[in-house]
Amino acid sequence: MTEEEALIRLLARREELDAEDNVNADARGTVELRQDSVGRLSRMDALQQQAMAQAAERRRLGERARINAALARIDEGEWGWCVQCGNAIEPRRLAHDPSVANCIECAS
Repeated sequence: MTEEEALIRLLARREELDAEDNVNADARGTVELRQDSVGRLSRMDALQQQAMAQAAERRRLGERARINAALARIDEGEWGWCVQCGNAIEPRRLAHDPSVANCIECAS
């Protein structure tokens, strides 16, 4: 995978994450107690859905941070090299996830 291909994939994934944020914004908000709901089970279900949406948001934030770091490494000419040991990252690993920062040895 070339740096240009990685750049295209990373930017596309970041746009997907932005779109997911817009779609799921309401689900992460405060759970309101609705009087027309069927009591405690409805509230528990709403709280569970809120917790799942918040967990998904945390995963997206982590992925977005990894993507932004990879984009910075591309700009600096350091993409494809392990940030810990400085060795080249296996091309198949980069093809699977162009945002990886470590070689397989350092990631283990």
